[in-house]
Amino acid sequence: MRKFILFFIIILFFGCGNKESKQTEYVIGFSQCIGSDEWRKTMLDEMKRELSFHPEVKLIYKDANGNNHNQINQVKEMIRKKVNLLIISPNEARPLTPIVEEAFNSGIPVIVIDRKTSSSLYTAYVGGNNYEIGRLAAEYIASKANGKTNILEIMGLPGSSPAIERQRGFYEGLKPYPDVKVVKQVYGNWLKEIAQQEAMQLAQSKLNIDMVFAHNDQMALGAYLAFKKVTPGKKIKIMGVDALPGAQNGLQQIANGTLQSSMLYPTGGKEAIRTALNILNNEPFNRENILKTLVADSSNVQLMRLQADKMNSQQKDIERQQKMLEEQMEVYNNQQIILNILVISLVFAIVFGSVALYSLTENWRNNKALEAKNEEILLHQQQLIEMSAKANAASEARFNFFTNISHEFRTPLTLINIPLEELLEDRKLPETAKKHLNMIHKNSSRLLRLVNQLIDFRKIEYDNRSVNPSENDFIAFVKDIANAFKDIAKKRKIDLRVISTERELRAWFDVDMLDKVLFNLLSNAFKFTNDHGRIHIKIEKDAETNTIQIWVEDNGAGMSEEDATHAFDLFYQGENDRSKGSGIGLSLSREIITLHHGSIQLKSEKWKGTSFHLILPLGSGHFGIDEKSDNTTNPYVIDDDTFKLYTIELEPTNHTESSLTPVFNTLKEQSILIIEDNEDMLTFLKQRLSSDYEVFTADNGETGLNEALEKVPDLIISDIVMPGKSGISLLNSLKNDIRTSHIPVILLTAKTSYEHQIEGMQAMADAYISKPFNMNFLIESIASLLNNRLLIRSHYSAELPVDSRINMVGKLDKKFLNEFSGIVESNIANENLSVEKICKMIGISRVQLYRKVKALMGCGVSEYIINKRLRKAKYLLLNEDLSISEITYMVGIASPTYFSTLFKSKYGCTPTEFKKEKTT
Repeated sequence: MRKFILFFIIILFFGCGNKESKQTEYVIGFSQCIGSDEWRKTMLDEMKRELSFHPEVKLIYKDANGNNHNQINQVKEMIRKKVNLLIISPNEARPLTPIVEEAFNSGIPVIVIDRKTSSSLYTAYVGGNNYEIGRLAAEYIASKANGKTNILEIMGLPGSSPAIERQRGFYEGLKPYPDVKVVKQVYGNWLKEIAQQEAMQLAQSKLNIDMVFAHNDQMALGAYLAFKKVTPGKKIKIMGVDALPGAQNGLQQIANGTLQSSMLYPTGGKEAIRTALNILNNEPFNRENILKTLVADSSNVQLMRLQADKMNSQQKDIERQQKMLEEQMEVYNNQQIILNILVISLVFAIVFGSVALYSLTENWRNNKALEAKNEEILLHQQQLIEMSAKANAASEARFNFFTNISHEFRTPLTLINIPLEELLEDRKLPETAKKHLNMIHKNSSRLLRLVNQLIDFRKIEYDNRSVNPSENDFIAFVKDIANAFKDIAKKRKIDLRVISTERELRAWFDVDMLDKVLFNLLSNAFKFTNDHGRIHIKIEKDAETNTIQIWVEDNGAGMSEEDATHAFDLFYQGENDRSKGSGIGLSLSREIITLHHGSIQLKSEKWKGTSFHLILPLGSGHFGIDEKSDNTTNPYVIDDDTFKLYTIELEPTNHTESSLTPVFNTLKEQSILIIEDNEDMLTFLKQRLSSDYEVFTADNGETGLNEALEKVPDLIISDIVMPGKSGISLLNSLKNDIRTSHIPVILLTAKTSYEHQIEGMQAMADAYISKPFNMNFLIESIASLLNNRLLIRSHYSAELPVDSRINMVGKLDKKFLNEFSGIVESNIANENLSVEKICKMIGISRVQLYRKVKALMGCGVSEYIINKRLRKAKYLLLNEDLSISEITYMVGIASPTYFSTLFKSKYGCTPTEFKKEKTT
């Protein structure tokens, strides 16, 4: 009996010990290239902070102290210990590649952090985009530079991937800024002292340096100390990388004014641990984890410091709570031991009673803890509800304002449309005024339709408007809407059909809402279908799924794959839809179909057409009882106003000239090419400018470029946002082509920001005019540019060498004039020199050569050749003892008689008289 009691007590003692279940333990090895700098200390702190939430994970940390050999041996030791996962920041890429591959091939997951190896054999990478950091730093420096700026670049350790990629990104970022140059590059090996020594030598060498870009903040601080000591009076701006918090780190130095700015370079410690845990727990993870960056300067440094201080404070709170938990656990373990000793000394009955009492006590404690936790959760939930209510109230206020202002638009638009319609009914209205009023009516109606769509979308999206369905004949409903487009289809010779296998199809739907869908789909089909095209509406009943299947198909312009993907997104406008839609109609159509418990899809192929597929359920079971309407007798009637709003833009535009216009138009001296994708704007500009200029037109960038090369106009007016080739891209093509580089270009666009204006002027635009614009201002701008071109041209018509006037034109025009005058000069004695031969030598057409010479020099090609020969003959008559016949053949003129005639018409006397007069 005693043995049994002793055995029971022993089992009870050990059984009542620490019953804490031991969780699975992972060992992560971390090999750091060098751990002495603040940035890498911060990386380690972030790892430890993240691991504080995972006590089951053990971290083995090794510091290679910047030595490749040490780091290789440390990794080998971790491989021997069979760590579950290896995190490594290679000191240098190439020397560390073999050992990283060895670890990876041995089955150990490898996370490369901050610096990459020369191989792709690793499990995941965590780090910043060093190339992007360098590029963004270059753009930031260039944006702050005032004129020519000389930069000293202090790079990190030679051979390290961050130094290489940051230097490459910085170089690429400075390419567009020729005035901002790197005058010197040195290596600081990531250390403040080395960077200070290098900067000290450069400061003493009197090298002109305006700004310093260092690859980390410590090297930037070293450069600051060096320049402050050697050149204390010179203000040199210094930019670093890291932007770490702390007393001696980047954020504090920016706040103190020591550094001008720094690029935030996240350490990635937290992300590395999270990725490691995902790998170890067989959870999804990203192989490439590129951390984002931003510029830290005086505008945001205080906010970043506050965020860093807040994180440090929270970490200290976590550590304090963990310490308290450890103390409580220790107290708990001590109490458990005392309890076990007391239990052993008591009788079995008391032991069982104590165990029962202990269990009740533990349950009570757990219940109390759960109650406190529940109260805390309820408090947080209540706070979230209150915040959500405030956010909803603010959103509702904004949407109410949006709806109210949209309603306010309808009144003035209605007051615009009604008088316009009355004016248009006046048969005495002049044709020109009628065209202008039609254009106003068309665009005001388009704006009114946009406002109506916005209000409808608001009602569905935010007012939770439901449908009011009734039972109607769906086939008759669709045919009525299609018949509304019959006149337009007839005028444009478009094959519009409703094809159905059913003569009647009873269905439940909201006629007032579903008609907006069909009107919008048919309106879009007519917009993007050319004359003589086809638009078919197919309707079928699917008995298997008890649904109506509707297809709206056309053979129009179609959509690209990207446009088709985003077609139903609110406010999205595809490449072909920039001037023909607002991006609301299809989104509204999808919402209406969804309210009918149906679906809408599209298939489209560029230049082959588009097909919308609608599916609506039959019957009424999918609608609630309160939604259904008993209105099944009143037939559907098309609202004329709604019809006009959807079809006014579809009417074929009559661009024929007035009958009062003479059959033979007066030939204009100057020509203008207008490139605009909006048909109304293109027509309007052509009508206003045709009285003074010969006007050519194009509706997209590609066609505009071809027209410019073929017609070589005196001036080009172009929009910026166009399908295909944009206005900026077109401008670059024109200014970099010798055939069109002399043509002045006016950018006419709705982009009004200073950034867009600067972009246009950087692309060598001659003028940038924002829409809406004053027509008189545009006309005067055209006249001014053409007059300026005439002033430049007048210089070339004078009897001066081309070289003395070459600085008045652009580089390509200089090249052209040098080449053209050189060909004429070298062939001055060739009487067979012709325009065709010059065209072949230069490589442009006869028309392009003639118009370019005319634009730049104010004379024709043949006239220029004759003047050049006569000036040569004049020089020979004054300076050479040659006969008239010899001079005639030396300047490429076939006969002395013809030479005398030309000379006399130019200078008022014969060659003989001229020579006699000058020599006496």
